[in-house]
Amino acid sequence: MGLNKYGPAGNGIASADEAKSVEKTAFDIKLEKFDVASKIKIIKEVRTFTDLGLKEAKELVEKAPVVLKKGLTKEEADSIVAKFKDLGSTVVLE
Repeated sequence: MGLNKYGPAGNGIASADEAKSVEKTAFDIKLEKFDVASKIKIIKEVRTFTDLGLKEAKELVEKAPVVLKKGLTKEEADSIVAKFKDLGSTVVLE
């Protein structure tokens, strides 16, 4: 490493400790599986936080495992995951 006018020159690579300290800020919700008996309720719930119509939401749910929504904050994602778990589905945050 050399010196520049701002101090020691780094190699531009963050250490492993620095990478671990960066907290994830955007989360994706993935529907893994669901109880067939609550399929209609799950489709209705998907429509509450997406701009999908009934047909599109139904097709999305039937493709499980599938990512339902991307780029949510931790609070938004946690509340949606809780609702889906109450409906008997398996949902994970990525």
